[in-house]
Amino acid sequence: MKTEQIFTYGSYLRNKFGERVYKVGINISGFTCPNIDGTVAKGGCTFCENDSFSASTDEVKELKGFYLNLDSVENPYLDKQLLQLQQQFDALSARLRREYGATKFLVYFQSFTNTYAPFDTLKALYEKALGFDDVVGLSIGTRSDSITDETLGYLAELAKTKEIWIEFGIQSIYDETLEKINRGHDSQNVKEWIIRSKKAGLNVCGHLIFGLPGEDKKMMLETAKEAYEWGIDSVKYHSLYVVKRTALANEYARGEFTPISEEDYLDVLTQALVMKPKNISVQRMTAGINDSSLISPDWCRDKNQQIRNINKALKEVGLKY
Repeated sequence: MKTEQIFTYGSYLRNKFGERVYKVGINISGFTCPNIDGTVAKGGCTFCENDSFSASTDEVKELKGFYLNLDSVENPYLDKQLLQLQQQFDALSARLRREYGATKFLVYFQSFTNTYAPFDTLKALYEKALGFDDVVGLSIGTRSDSITDETLGYLAELAKTKEIWIEFGIQSIYDETLEKINRGHDSQNVKEWIIRSKKAGLNVCGHLIFGLPGEDKKMMLETAKEAYEWGIDSVKYHSLYVVKRTALANEYARGEFTPISEEDYLDVLTQALVMKPKNISVQRMTAGINDSSLISPDWCRDKNQQIRNINKALKEVGLKY
């Protein structure tokens, strides 16, 4: 059987820019989430280990205990955040240049909710990032309940000349699931902001989690189907795993949650990829962590083995990653 190469995000960027474009992940201290700070919920999503963020510079440590939100009137630490952005980009891009010969970059605002701050702060950070050498655009990880019309309009203007992506955590289209994981917003909210972002001219990546509490394969696939129909341009598939110091870890210890098996994950993922429109690129196939914080399932430890198993499953349906 002839195998078809899945359309990856890397391929999309190579086609557009004529060479590989590397994502540079950035963590900005002072950013948090509305379901952590109590605005819509407390404690964060049940699977999220909120204290796992480790400061990469001394400037980050100085900001411990300082958090922004959409109602913040002022930001006395903006200069420190801008310096932190500069230091992280310089260090990471230098390594990518040295190790891979990288010459083009996307700055990826990755940790927490990266539109959940005053507009002036966001504008300063985004514009500084776009001013770095060889940066072709931004990718901004956020939540659909944490972006304003002003920020959306500003990003739409940037998108006229730069490669601008916004990444929304969809996770599930089932409100009962979103409530179980303490998400803090409903599925309609995500749908609305994905559609609005697309109408504004932005590129949208949607994050999907397979193996959420109480969901069967049919529900997981329905989430994928709906997300595709909302018009996302790219997708990240995640398998749910349990790490220490989370509400999910407590549920697991009480026997209230059983992680998805690798066999079931491969089955759902394969079906989701078969039904995926060809124009939607794939940024991630699975998730996991290989350190002492992982409680379960053990198959999430070895990413390379996961990819080998994924490709083996995909080969049976004529696909390869």
